[in-house]
This record gives sequence, structure tokens and C-alpha cells, in this order.
Amino acid sequence: MLRLKAGDDLALNALMRLWQKPVVSFALRYTGNLEDARDLAQETFVRLYENRLRYEPAARFSTWLFAIASNLCRNHARWQSRHPTVQNDELENERETFVSEERSPADNAARNDLASAVRQHVQALPHDLKSAVLLFDYEGLSQEQIAHILGCTVKAVEMRLYRARHLLRERLSRWKVEPLIEQV
Repeated sequence: MLRLKAGDDLALNALMRLWQKPVVSFALRYTGNLEDARDLAQETFVRLYENRLRYEPAARFSTWLFAIASNLCRNHARWQSRHPTVQNDELENERETFVSEERSPADNAARNDLASAVRQHVQALPHDLKSAVLLFDYEGLSQEQIAHILGCTVKAVEMRLYRARHLLRERLSRWKVEPLIEQV
């Protein structure tokens, strides 16, 4: 990023190679639509390039990058709520399935149903809760990094994670799988 800030435009290619997959993954989990996720990831890198001179290396690059992606996802969700469309389900092709040789087909099907329900309920969370869960549990960022991304305190991130897990636990109560919900 420092090379890009210094004027080496080819450094953007290296950043995109390294960070495109995590950004698309985050946006896909946020939006639930692969096409939108790819568009948002592309826009994230456009914004990164446009704001390259504002980058301050005091914080981690991933924090800055995911802040851009998170803001774009939030804006996209707002736009979608004002302009609803029928969403095609390309995501099903991209989703992981949990198949184990040790479990019966019925157990594997139940686990896949639960995973689908978890994804669906995570997407239905409010922006602040959804962002915290996606960044912490799926992207593996620390609570401190998430606080920088979302512009709040570490304690606020803790509360958001707690509230999100509480909501997910309520909404997924029919599966009676407390340990799995804690891993969400």
C-alpha cells in the first residue's frame, strides 16, 4: 500500500491478488449474491485507489480495506432496500456443503440445512451486528481491528457480537445446537 501511495500504480495489482478473495468473501456473506459481491469488491479497490493518498500506515492495511468494503456493503444494502429486485440464487453454487463420511446422509443434510439457516439469519441481522459477526467470525479480525473498521469502541464490538449471537440463538432455536451457534 505504501508503494501505491508513493505512485507505483502496479502495486494495486499485487494488493488485488492478495486481498480480492477475502473482500469478495466478506461481501458475499454480507449480500448473499455473488454478482453483487464481485461488484462491491471491485468498487472497494476503486475506492482504495482513489483514496490512496489518504492512507495512514499507523493502522493495519486490512482494517482500512475492510472499512471501505463494510461501508460499501452498508450503502448497497440501503440501496437494495429502496430498490428491491428478485435475487437469483447463484450463491448456492458457491456455498460450501458439510459432508462427512462418518455421518449418515440424514445428519449431513441436517448440518447443511443448519448452515443455510445460519447464513440466512446472519444476512438478516442489522448492519452493525452483521458486520461485526462477519469480520470477527468469518474474516478472523480482532475486536480492536473491527472497532477501527466500524468506528466504534472495542466494548461496542463486544456488545454487537453478544447481541448478534443472542439473536441467532433465538432464531435458530429449533435446531437445538448451542455449540454450533457459538461458532458462527
